[in-house]
Amino acid sequence: MATALIVFASRTGETEAIANLIAEGIRIAGHTAQVVNVNQIKTEKELSACDALVLGSATYHGDMMQTMKKLLFLAEKADLAGKPGGAFGAYGWSGEAAGRIFDTMQHIFKMDMISGPLTLKSSSLEGAIQMAQQYGRDLAAKLPG
Repeated sequence: MATALIVFASRTGETEAIANLIAEGIRIAGHTAQVVNVNQIKTEKELSACDALVLGSATYHGDMMQTMKKLLFLAEKADLAGKPGGAFGAYGWSGEAAGRIFDTMQHIFKMDMISGPLTLKSSSLEGAIQMAQQYGRDLAAKLPG
């Protein structure tokens, strides 16, 4: 079984809830998923040890949270090229964070990204649970075994 690491930065708990739904989709597909708060990641080795990486942040004042920005700088040192990846985020007004994370993972880290970033206003809105779980299943489809 392959392992996907899902790292989130959340202000109100919505991004964390989405992370857990993505993890459910990965687990439904038969793989292991670990959900971790961005503040728990201390070294690039923690990032490079996974088979797939999914990063998510709330959008705050039109940008990702500062803790996720710091993680992206750390992730530049990790060997992530070619690994499956995804990006997601919750937002109140604009939702730019997920797209910026996705672009960084695809163009800077050279990861094998799934279709695009997942952006949701709330994990509880109609269809959000299914969308987040499907995002996890889409990522799982790129995993070996």
